Amino acid sequence: MSSTQSLLLITLIITIIVVVMAMLLINRRQLRDIEELDNELGNMEDLHLERAIGKLDQMELAGESLATLNTWKKSYQKAAELFPEIQRLIEDGADENARYRLVKSHQSIKQARELVDSVSEDVKNSSDVFTQLLESNRENKAQYDELMQSYREIRKEILADSFDYSVALEEIENRLSAMEEDFAQAKNLSAQGDHVEAKRVLSKIRADLTALKTKLPEVKEDQHDLQTVFTDQLDEIAAGYKEMRDAKYGFGSLDVLLEIRQSNDQIDRSLAALAQLDLEETSKGMKKVEKEIKTLYRILEKEYKARPFVEKNQDKLQRLLTHQQTVSQQLIKKLRHIDESYELTHGELDESRELEREVHKMDSDYIRASQRIADGRAVYSEVQDDWIKILGRLQEIGKRQQELSEAVDGLYEAEEVAQRSIKEFKQQVSLVYRHLSRQNLPGIPEGFLQMYTLVINEISKTSGELNQVRINMEKISEELVQISDDVDRLQREAEDIISSANLFELTMQYSNKFLDNETVVRARRNAMKLYDRDYNYKDALDTIATAVERAEPGSYQRIENAYYQEQKELID
Repeated sequence: MSSTQSLLLITLIITIIVVVMAMLLINRRQLRDIEELDNELGNMEDLHLERAIGKLDQMELAGESLATLNTWKKSYQKAAELFPEIQRLIEDGADENARYRLVKSHQSIKQARELVDSVSEDVKNSSDVFTQLLESNRENKAQYDELMQSYREIRKEILADSFDYSVALEEIENRLSAMEEDFAQAKNLSAQGDHVEAKRVLSKIRADLTALKTKLPEVKEDQHDLQTVFTDQLDEIAAGYKEMRDAKYGFGSLDVLLEIRQSNDQIDRSLAALAQLDLEETSKGMKKVEKEIKTLYRILEKEYKARPFVEKNQDKLQRLLTHQQTVSQQLIKKLRHIDESYELTHGELDESRELEREVHKMDSDYIRASQRIADGRAVYSEVQDDWIKILGRLQEIGKRQQELSEAVDGLYEAEEVAQRSIKEFKQQVSLVYRHLSRQNLPGIPEGFLQMYTLVINEISKTSGELNQVRINMEKISEELVQISDDVDRLQREAEDIISSANLFELTMQYSNKFLDNETVVRARRNAMKLYDRDYNYKDALDTIATAVERAEPGSYQRIENAYYQEQKELID
């Protein structure tokens, strides 16, 4: 046998083995499908729905129950007619599968599966409906007895507490009567065999009983609040209002008795809604009444509490207003007098007049309020609010008027200080000029003379302003600050001139050591020219000091340090 033949033989053997194994696997799988189909068919047959149908036929159902039975009886019978065909297909599939006629077996299994799937849902639903119909009579009877017991308990409770439900008693009785009719209908339907319709009626009774049972506590509470609590509160408010009116309490445009009548009307509307068991509408009305009652109580309490404050502070406020008016008049008089001598640059007089007008208006408001109190028309809470504001504002006005008074009081003292300052500045400037003149200098620098003239003119100008009929002390104070700075600057300039001149002489003396140094000699000539002819002592010093420092580094620094040390010792 050639190698090719051997290969073909091996391939054939493998193919046969694969085919055989595949057939075995398919055979086992189809066997499982057959067993599954057989179990499902057996389960449907084991329901024995024919027995349930027989029992239901004996119950002589009627109405909706009978219609339901007939519908699902037909559905089941149609499905049951297919049971033999399903059984045959299962058996054929099993027989063909046992003979390994796998294709034919598969076809039978497939047809059986399609039939089982088409009838299983109908069989299951039919079984559920038949079970429900068989149990409905017993369930309805139990439910009927339970509901009847609950109904009797509610009726007993209502009869026992009929006074607490008196507003809605007629509507409650109507609803109980409607339930009695429903009970009778459910009983008749059960007797006639229409258990489905009887169950629907019983469900309606349960819902109505539950709703009524839920409402009863709220009806009792709402009736109590409307007829007792709210009514008593409104009566209390009316009595309190009348007493307060007799005691001369005012309420402005508010008509409390009208508000009470409107609340009583709302109570009547809420009771009418409660009589129809419209608890939602009742609740809305009660919230309105409750809110109005709280508002009225708050108003009466507010007025009652405000009166002691008004009575306690009435005389006090009058004294404060009178005092503040006097203070205002005195301040204006004082400012007018001061305004003749001084310029009031911050509107002090206008501000004081505005404060006086404000105090006068508060006094007028106080008088009108006091008249309303005397006439019994005052709304004390409004008076209290107004007087609290007036008391606070009077305190602010008094503080401001004190500030204005103290501010102008300082004008006299400020004028005296200014006069002394002018005198001192004149003396300082004169001393500076004389001190500089006594230094035996060739002359006084032009810059210093200009500054000196400027300061003299500033002092003269400010002195003239101080001698005017009306003085602007704010402007003068600013000028005095400037003069003080300029006098200080003039003093520093004079000291710098004197120091520069003295240091120049010392440095020139020291430069005699370097007369063989052409640079120093030339610097001496230039420095003397600046000193004697131009009176430029600072530049003269810089010229000679620079030359000496180059000739002998550190020499000028020693001269300068020694000079200032000597000046310091003289001062000390």
